[in-house]
Amino acid sequence: MFENADLSLVDWSRAQFALTAIYHWLFVPLTLGLSFIVAIMESIYVKTGNEEWKRITRFWMTLFGINFAIGVATGIILEFEFGTNWSNYSWFVGDIFGAPLAIEGILAFFLESTFVAVMFFGWNKVSKKFHLLSSWLVAIGANLSALWILVANAWMQNPVGMVFNPDTARNEMISFWDVLFNEVAISKFLHTISSGFLLASMFVLGISAYYLLKKREILLARRSILISGVFGLLSSLLVIYTGDSSAKALAKAQPVKFAAFEALYEGKENAGLVAAGILKESDSKIGNTAVNDFAFRIEIPGFLSIMTSGKRDAFVPGIYDLVNGNQSRGIMPVSEKIDRGTKVRNMLEEYKTARKNNDNDKAGMLAATFRDKKFNEENFRYFGYSFFKSPDEAIPNVKVAFYTFHLMVMLGFLFILEFFLAIYFLFRGTLEKQKWFLWVALFSILLPYVAGELGWVLAEMGRQPWIIQDLMPVSAAVSQISSGSVITTFVLFAVLFTLLLVAEVSIMIRQIKTGPKH
Repeated sequence: MFENADLSLVDWSRAQFALTAIYHWLFVPLTLGLSFIVAIMESIYVKTGNEEWKRITRFWMTLFGINFAIGVATGIILEFEFGTNWSNYSWFVGDIFGAPLAIEGILAFFLESTFVAVMFFGWNKVSKKFHLLSSWLVAIGANLSALWILVANAWMQNPVGMVFNPDTARNEMISFWDVLFNEVAISKFLHTISSGFLLASMFVLGISAYYLLKKREILLARRSILISGVFGLLSSLLVIYTGDSSAKALAKAQPVKFAAFEALYEGKENAGLVAAGILKESDSKIGNTAVNDFAFRIEIPGFLSIMTSGKRDAFVPGIYDLVNGNQSRGIMPVSEKIDRGTKVRNMLEEYKTARKNNDNDKAGMLAATFRDKKFNEENFRYFGYSFFKSPDEAIPNVKVAFYTFHLMVMLGFLFILEFFLAIYFLFRGTLEKQKWFLWVALFSILLPYVAGELGWVLAEMGRQPWIIQDLMPVSAAVSQISSGSVITTFVLFAVLFTLLLVAEVSIMIRQIKTGPKH
């Protein structure tokens, strides 16, 4: 354990996990948002008694069911990969990471699976109110599932609420509430589910636009656009707000990732936010890592400082500061973190040797040191840096972080405009006449999927080289298995997931063309 793995094995393990996560996220956000849209539509049906609303509800519920069934399969495979491909990681933090995953399986998924049967098969078999309750519980359960997964992921981005046990070389949870209410977890959860609400709203808007273009199901389309337009506009605004909250949390927990978002190398006060830009490699380097300059940029003065702390004159550290250190700002250089991490790693080896030689006095002294809060804050928190050979290894891929962040933000503002126009044209009574807008809405179904995948690329690539921020790099986390076995399963999963995706899209398209039952 705690040895750097073959780089080919690391790359293929990362590729396999990324493949599974990307496919999984094609199904999850639609489940999160469409479950609530269906529940809202059914609430209107129960309130009004209008059978047309029941028909509308059942149509969108059918599409929800197709997506829900296929999404579960990819999620299960994703969780198994922690044990098969990332066993060192699972050993090191399994006591912490496993807890929210277990809760997700026992509580949230149980809640979904119990009431989803009533939701789909309980029409005319249970009372309207109980069926409505089941629909709402499925929606709540689906989003609770996301909560626990995101709590686990956020802990990897900002590890809190644990202590290291040198006897087992594992981190153990000492505060469940610190893990649950981790600042990164709260902002990540709200941002993720609101993006799912946005995606589902665009999905409903786009399909409804298709019906208007075909001059079919006009009443269903107009009512669906009303719900999705309002829900989507509110969700879009929430995405922007929670994105800002996420940025503030990351500026504290992952400052290098935050600097990479903006390709900010020189820290400064009154730092401007780059609204758009094009990067180019310069002749400068940090170690062996090339520095990126701007070939072109549009900057909003002072806005980055305001984003991080609410103050225009606040100092925002750049990549140079965070790697080389900035004594006047109290920023420790990575080289010092490497020294502290190496000190802890050597102490762990000393502890193992003392235990092996029955040197109880030395072992007891070292064990007490590992339990000391001050020692953990000053030294153990940098344990992962002991795997670095040079400070520039702490720098993520700046180009990937910068472009994914800015494309995601641009798409976010585009969605706000689309939902606003949908509501505006609907209330003006001119929606069917706006053929250009209906075509835009139809093809925009794909854009929230793109934005969602960009968000996850940003979150996961932006924190590289870490699998657990400051505690474990990806290179130390993989299972000691052959690259060939990982490549084989990568190909198998790629084929399987692609077939599942093709199957879902085909079934969805067939159901949409058929339309709701009369």
